[in-house]
Amino acid sequence: MATNITFHEGSVTQEERHQLLKQKGATIWLTGLSASGKSTIACALEQHLLHLGKFAYRLDGDNIRFGLNKDLGFDEKSRNENIRRISEVTKLFADASGISITAFISPYRADREFARELHVASNLPFVEVFVDAPLQVVEERDPKGLYKKARTGEIKEFTGISAPYEAPTSPELHIKTHEVSVEESVRIITDYLLKNGIVA
Repeated sequence: MATNITFHEGSVTQEERHQLLKQKGATIWLTGLSASGKSTIACALEQHLLHLGKFAYRLDGDNIRFGLNKDLGFDEKSRNENIRRISEVTKLFADASGISITAFISPYRADREFARELHVASNLPFVEVFVDAPLQVVEERDPKGLYKKARTGEIKEFTGISAPYEAPTSPELHIKTHEVSVEESVRIITDYLLKNGIVA
């Protein structure tokens, strides 16, 4: 860990940036089991916010491992580091007045709480969305065949089967994707953002 560094404060304040860009920054953190619908909702939400004229950018759990986190595995320590890095990246996006939309399983409460605390400390909105579907439902969906491989032992450390998922206890939003459509999910999130002054 580097010790000979000093944080350099910029000359533009967070409030000035919000005013100049006519947008507040925030992170919308989608968490849930594989095949719960996180990425599908994130894609649709990103498109919707862009059509509203907002700068929004989606960070997807699979895609991020092709670049920034390609050196990480799926053991607990690697999962912790994966979410730590994403937490820092989303905070930077939010500080730049962008709306980050993440789609990560992020199975551990402590890691998600770390992400939240980073944002709170910088006075940036953090919206945790529990994208929920029963294990039976996500196994039936299984678009990548991952649950099948996990059940046969071909994939080790698979969340929901051989690795734990700690569901949120008090998320801002709880969306049950076996009960509502993608369109309704996007509406629920957008309504929350509007109601709480995160987007206008």
